[in-house]
Amino acid sequence: MPAQHRIIIDTDPGQDDAVAILLALASPEIEVLGITAVAGNVPLALTEKNARKVCELAGRPDMKVFAGAIRPLVRKLETAEYVHGKTGLDGPELPEPTMPLQDQHAVDFIIKTLMKEKQGTVTLCPLGALTNIALALIREPRIASRVKEIVLMGGGFFEGGNVTPAAEFNIYVDPHAADVVFRSRIPIVMMPLDVTHKALTSPARLAAFRKMGSRVGIATAEMLEFFERFDGEKYGTDGGPLHDPCVIAYLLKPNLFKGRKVNVAIEIGSELTMGMTVVDWWGVTKRPKNATVMRDIDADGFFALLVERLGRL
Repeated sequence: MPAQHRIIIDTDPGQDDAVAILLALASPEIEVLGITAVAGNVPLALTEKNARKVCELAGRPDMKVFAGAIRPLVRKLETAEYVHGKTGLDGPELPEPTMPLQDQHAVDFIIKTLMKEKQGTVTLCPLGALTNIALALIREPRIASRVKEIVLMGGGFFEGGNVTPAAEFNIYVDPHAADVVFRSRIPIVMMPLDVTHKALTSPARLAAFRKMGSRVGIATAEMLEFFERFDGEKYGTDGGPLHDPCVIAYLLKPNLFKGRKVNVAIEIGSELTMGMTVVDWWGVTKRPKNATVMRDIDADGFFALLVERLGRL
């Protein structure tokens, strides 16, 4: 049976990115056409390497990984080693990857794939800064009408920001790229902090990964135990939010999430609110609705899905 979803994952791994990649590779409903790396949580030299480490952990050294943008469109790169550790994947001891990095640039791969595949059949799943996606749209505007949808993790509204009072990290790293993407007229599903802050890695949920006893289960538990320590201290919660796997979980079980279609505009003018996702939740402007913004998640169902799928690897 052909996969229901054919996707490109654009990512800056990151422990939560790693879990999202594992979830996609463990799910027969999803065909991953390629993984494109971008600078974000850590510099590009680490994100492309981390993507390959995760593919090998999943037993998929055949997966194609492409390196993309080394920095944001306009601003200087800001990274998040203070959250993810110096490698971006601190926690488990993962060996250096032996699978090759592809020679083709990530942006070229995205464009070529979308122009070659049947229109409306490929979903883009950005888990980090939107630099690669924006560069592809700038370089070949015709891809906008060919994308099925973009399902992304980024932004926040009711929860505010996590890197400034107004801005979430992925959007803040490259707000100008986010502005290009949200103006593209491609259907967008946005997983903001409003959702991901309700998906908390409690001790019981982490224990379920460790209990698998597999290499993937133990590595996932170790990654998330390291990752959650920062947010647990910051928010005073019983565990940290698990952001990026929400993107893949939405493809598999959209009924785990609730939201509404609204207008989202990206702030690129003010340093005070740079990178803010201005969500017109109550429809007070006449701006066109350009994104489905999720606000609620069935967290128990989400973690049950993760444990069931990662248990297959």
